[in-house]
Amino acid sequence: MKLYADRAWLRQGWAENVLLEIDDTGHLADIVTALPTCPCDAEALKGPVLPGMANVHSHAFQRAFAGYTEQRHEGDDDFWTWRQVMYDFVAKVTPEQTQSIAEQLYIEMLKAGYTSVGEFHYLHNAPGGCPYADLSEMSTRIIEAARRTGIAITLLPVLYTYGGFGAQPANQGQQRFVNNLERFSQLLEKLFATYATEPNIVLGMAPHSLRAVTEEQMTEMVRHLHHIDAKAPVHIHIAEQRSEVDDCIAWSGTSPVAWLFHHFEPDPRWCLVHATHVTDSELSAIAKSGATAGLCPTTEANLGDGVFPAEKFLFQQGRFGIGSDSNVSVSPIEEFRTLEYSQRFMHRRRAILAPRGGSVGAHLYANAALHGAMAIGRRSGVLEPGYTADLVVIDKQAPVLINKPGDFLLDAMIFAGNSNPVRDVMVSGQWQVRDGFHPREEQALDAYRRVLNEIWER
Repeated sequence: MKLYADRAWLRQGWAENVLLEIDDTGHLADIVTALPTCPCDAEALKGPVLPGMANVHSHAFQRAFAGYTEQRHEGDDDFWTWRQVMYDFVAKVTPEQTQSIAEQLYIEMLKAGYTSVGEFHYLHNAPGGCPYADLSEMSTRIIEAARRTGIAITLLPVLYTYGGFGAQPANQGQQRFVNNLERFSQLLEKLFATYATEPNIVLGMAPHSLRAVTEEQMTEMVRHLHHIDAKAPVHIHIAEQRSEVDDCIAWSGTSPVAWLFHHFEPDPRWCLVHATHVTDSELSAIAKSGATAGLCPTTEANLGDGVFPAEKFLFQQGRFGIGSDSNVSVSPIEEFRTLEYSQRFMHRRRAILAPRGGSVGAHLYANAALHGAMAIGRRSGVLEPGYTADLVVIDKQAPVLINKPGDFLLDAMIFAGNSNPVRDVMVSGQWQVRDGFHPREEQALDAYRRVLNEIWER
């Protein structure tokens, strides 16, 4: 397959009159720039081309109760009151309903420009907490949703055993998440045996958080994972809430990130999700390790988590990716905008997350696309031979993009409008969205509508 673009954003920046050659495996085989005309055997694209965006952190099922948690209660509302609503919802949802929710969500992601998703998947058991006869029942539903929609997925089954620091028992609302080590090992082994050779499926694992596992469990399961696949990603929630940090200090005498680096050796295979409340030394440790900070600005704002110190982190060449987390928003544009604006609120300055003389939009997009893909174990995030052909075509007729040369296009796309400028989306050399339309969107929306009616009637 050959594609021709008037403009394409390559590793070194914008190039004009670009021919992209894609091989039969869905990888970019060659890129030629400065061609005077479109070759007759190439498809002429209808707008500028960007690498597809990786979504490093998603809980798909949470999309179905977005909007149901914004009413104030008698006391103060925070992450922990939101969590109770989540538990109430989790008690109702079936495997079939979970798949329908994920299908709808993944179509929304594709249409927004996400070409891959890291699914931090902890909904394992039946209502009440009993394991399904097939331990991979819920994982299989998530993977099938990704297959049907065409998004590339990194499934991160979550090890969740306890309800608080120091091996406190899990509460009733957490029973659908809980596995012991034997069951979790069996789940991992079955998933790898079933899906390890599929090109658009990557498998890893995720200790949920330091409050949900013990050091011994983490050690054993990370070792077991890397015995199966030495390159497999490891993701973990870390230091999201101030109270979580305080509880960790009360339990161990140190903060979550410091504890993690004292007991483990995070490296580029690791993604530390949120890391909102960190000291300068902890921030430096993350940057030096090569681990990715998984930032979810719209969810972190929605839950009142706090603000990640992104300016200091990027100054140290720290790697970051973006995630939609609770899926109150399904837009990489909004994640970038919220990330930059949160820094402006804090520091009362403008254009913070960019090198001097550089573009904020280009800097954020380039880092998140490449490092986000690395965090979920996918060779994409840049248009370059040998990388997967995950790409997005932008609608050059969008009003906010008119007469926006070079990096001004990315700045305008992120900071100058609220309409979605994504026109076409390709994953592994296959078109999944054309002219803003996904072929399964009507069918998926009908199923999603039925699911919500069923759940909330109960």
